[in-house]
Amino acid sequence: MPDTVLEGADHGTCALRAASVRGDFARQQGQPRRDALLVARFGTGEQALVLVAMATGARGTPGAHRAAAGACRGIAQAVGRSHARLVEDIRAARRGDLKSGLHRLTDRSLGRLRVDAVERGLDPDAYTATLRCLLLPADPECRARIFFGVGAGGLFRLRGGTWHDIEPRVPRTEASGEPAAGSGTTEGDRATMNLGLTVPPNPSDLPPEPPREPFRFRASLAQPGDRLLMCTAGLADALRSEPELCARLAQSWSDPIPPDPAAFLVDARPRDTGDGDDRTLAAVWEA
Repeated sequence: MPDTVLEGADHGTCALRAASVRGDFARQQGQPRRDALLVARFGTGEQALVLVAMATGARGTPGAHRAAAGACRGIAQAVGRSHARLVEDIRAARRGDLKSGLHRLTDRSLGRLRVDAVERGLDPDAYTATLRCLLLPADPECRARIFFGVGAGGLFRLRGGTWHDIEPRVPRTEASGEPAAGSGTTEGDRATMNLGLTVPPNPSDLPPEPPREPFRFRASLAQPGDRLLMCTAGLADALRSEPELCARLAQSWSDPIPPDPAAFLVDARPRDTGDGDDRTLAAVWEA
């Protein structure tokens, strides 16, 4: 697990910058980064779909970094198999279908971690991870931005020089182990119910699952000049409690030209060396 990873590319009308940085605590203790980051592009031309996935393994769990990496790989495989249908749903604004289908993909991807835990002789309830994802269509005529995931973190939008916390709020009653049929919508599962996934292991072969974290979903339309930021809890908590950090990032990212990867990495690193958590973030500059 490398100490730091960086990503950067232009897709359609947006530019993407992403980074994952090991926290000071883990670095001092010689522990691997528990955050994982994966960026993948599926398809070509205007039919392409970009996935940004980030995950955080449970603190104090052996192999937490492997769980995080496995969660990112699992959702990437699922999205890759279904990217053509997902692009159609995004273009047609089938919000209910997207939400229910992505909920299922997320549940199955995280469910595979329980299988991995059993194979490794680990506690399946502890060998888990948060998972947060963005879907970005490469079609310049489609400005829909889809967020989905499970667990702590943040989703923020910088518009007109002001940060807005747009993290989806979900009732705790949604945290259940029931199938994600409808995912709280009444629009059905027409296009993304059957996404061609392989059948998961028989649930009776695994320990019973604990109550699941609520599934989070948000579909929004980007406006020119927007900055969309998705991050793990290491940065989200700081943004919600440190106004000076919000002001510094707003000023740094006000330029319409995105920073180069090195400058973006400087923005990602904490100024206070006592901040021990990993930080993973992905920012989207809208042209």
